[in-house]
Amino acid sequence: MKNLPTIFIIILICLNVYAQDDLDAQKRLPIIDMHMHTGLPEKIPAGTPSLCRPEPCEGDIPATVDPAQLLKKTLAVMDRYNIVKGFLSGVDLSIVKKWKQAAPERFIAAPFILKPGSPDLEKLRQEYTSGNLSGMGEIGTQLLGISPNDAKVEPYFKIAEELDLPTLIHTLGIGPYLPHFRSAAGNPLFLEDVLVNHLKLRLFVENAGYPYREEMIAMMYQYPQLYADVSTITWVIPRTAFYDYLKAFIRAGLGKRIMFGSDQMVWPEKIGVAVEAIEQAPFLTEGQKRDILYNNAARFLHLENTENNQVAHKTRSQD
Repeated sequence: MKNLPTIFIIILICLNVYAQDDLDAQKRLPIIDMHMHTGLPEKIPAGTPSLCRPEPCEGDIPATVDPAQLLKKTLAVMDRYNIVKGFLSGVDLSIVKKWKQAAPERFIAAPFILKPGSPDLEKLRQEYTSGNLSGMGEIGTQLLGISPNDAKVEPYFKIAEELDLPTLIHTLGIGPYLPHFRSAAGNPLFLEDVLVNHLKLRLFVENAGYPYREEMIAMMYQYPQLYADVSTITWVIPRTAFYDYLKAFIRAGLGKRIMFGSDQMVWPEKIGVAVEAIEQAPFLTEGQKRDILYNNAARFLHLENTENNQVAHKTRSQD
C-alpha cells in the first residue's frame, strides 16, 4: 500500500466501503418504512439543519431540497438498510408520481392533504382508479389548526374507507413552526368520531400521538383498526424521551400495532438513525424489533403472504 499513488488508495477504500454496505444490506432482514415524503409541505432553504426538539438545539444534517437528489439519496439509504417498501406522500402529486415511477415496487404513493379540498376529491378518485396512488395521507390538516373530526376532513376518510386505503394522519402535540399549527388540535381523542363513523378505515397515527401517551393508548385499546408509527420521535427528540414513550406502548401490550417510520422529509440520512433507534432499543426483544420494523406493517398493508414476510418469519423462528 505504501507504494501505491494516493488516488488508488482512496479508490480502494471507497470500494471497500461500498462492498461493506452491500454486505450489510444482504445480512439485514427487510424493513417497511411507513412514513416517507418527497419533501416538506412548506419551502425551506437548501442546507437547513435537520429538525430537533426541544430548543435550544442544533440539527446535524443539511437539507436536500431538490426532489431528484432527495430521491437518489433516499433510495441509496433504503438499499443500505434493506427497506423494501415505503409509504410515500407529498403535496405535489407530480413529484410523488415521479418517485413512484422511478421505483414502482418500493413506494406506496399517497397525497399529502394539507388544505381540505386540495387536491380535489374527484381528481384523487381518478388517481386511485388509475393505480397512480394507493394510500391516503399524510392528512396534515393539523398544521393549519384543523382537528381530524372537522367536517372539512370527513370526505377524505370516506373515500379512504370506501377504497380500503391505508391512511396516515398527523395527530399529535408537536409539528412544524407554522402560524396556524395548534397542539390542542392534535389530541388523539379527536379521532374517536372518525373511528366510530368509519369502522373499516385502516388508520395509523404518526409519532404514536406524541406526547399524548394515555390518550393514544386509550384509542388503540378501544379501536383495534388503529395503528401508530414512530417516525420523527426516533430522531427529533432526545433518545431517552423516545425510549420512555415507546416502552409505555410495549408495556401496554401494543407491540403488535406499532410500525416503523422515518419521516425523512428532506433529511434522508435520518432514515438510518431511525432504524438504529429501534435496533438499539435495549428493552425490545428481537421479535418485537421485527414486528416494529416489518411484521406489523406487513399485516396492516395486507402483505402477510409476500416472500419477504415469509423470510422474516422464518428467520424469527430460527432465533
